[in-house]
Amino acid sequence: MADDKAVYIHVPEMIRFYLDEEPLLQNVPTRDCSKPDDLRYTLEHIDELVVKAVHGSGGYGMLVGPTSSRSEIEEFTRILKAKPHDYIAQPTLALSTVPTFVEQGIAPRHVDLRPFILSGENVRIVPGGLTRVALREGSLVVNSSQGGGTKDTWVLEE
Repeated sequence: MADDKAVYIHVPEMIRFYLDEEPLLQNVPTRDCSKPDDLRYTLEHIDELVVKAVHGSGGYGMLVGPTSSRSEIEEFTRILKAKPHDYIAQPTLALSTVPTFVEQGIAPRHVDLRPFILSGENVRIVPGGLTRVALREGSLVVNSSQGGGTKDTWVLEE
């Protein structure tokens, strides 16, 4: 991009544009920090939100407000004010936990499930998917590059 600014396109907007349909599932409410009102809200509530780089991957360039220190929040606030177009903000979700084998034994850890969908002549949701797990106690970050792992996903079919 010529101006070196990231562009964030909300998934429901993509569905409306490409399919001319309304999304069937709710998306996580997302604030685009390049918009002045969204940036203002994010800065006022940064200690409650997850703020992510729009061009990032692997859990880099993000802040989980509720688990961050005051100094981490202050540093991230400076970064966000300098380049608001590079960030989005979302509410902190209460991820499910599952029993996970860790060094100390069996303990609850947060997970998310990424289902697999095959699209062609027909659309089919494949049984199972990728379950990512936050291996650090209390962490909500499931990315493997940030200390997360994966778990087997069992789906029972008739």
